[in-house]
Amino acid sequence: MNISTKNLYFCLIGLCLLAFSVLLAGTYAADRILARKGEDVRAARMESMVLEEEQRRLAKAKVDIEKYRSLAEIAKYIVPQDKDQAQTVREIVKIAREHNITLGSITFPSSSLGGKNADRSQLKEVKNIKGVYNLEITVNSAADVSARYDDFLAFLRALEHNRRTALVQSIALQPDADDPSRLQFVLKLVEYIKP
Repeated sequence: MNISTKNLYFCLIGLCLLAFSVLLAGTYAADRILARKGEDVRAARMESMVLEEEQRRLAKAKVDIEKYRSLAEIAKYIVPQDKDQAQTVREIVKIAREHNITLGSITFPSSSLGGKNADRSQLKEVKNIKGVYNLEITVNSAADVSARYDDFLAFLRALEHNRRTALVQSIALQPDADDPSRLQFVLKLVEYIKP
């Protein structure tokens, strides 16, 4: 069989075009596969970065828990867990006696006992401190016995160092007309509670 040069030439050109087409198709397919694999690698890398960040946050949270554990224990001691009004009254009366103060009354806000959340009756939620409430207490001096000013100041300092009456919210003073160094008072105290 005799193949002419011209036919051989066209055959070779056809084979070259066929090889070039196969090469282009293979390159396109390989590019698509590499693009998909690149997306998979990028997604895996992003997931890995997110997991690393979460792991870092978790480690920091564990360190913070350890760091603030003692603070939480101190807070449990400092902030009463209940609104034991009898205990609060006993402490205020004891402090008053220690500082030669005669009290007339100690009152609390009206209660809704028997209602829903009776254990939180009289309490107001403290803004921006979740789970902490305050209870207002009004302390009046005796109407017939005025207190010395110096004793009153010592009484105030002692109240501010007591865990149940740590905040004096307001003070109303009425000096004795006969002796300006003596006075009667009305105090508004705040007790913080974390039930």
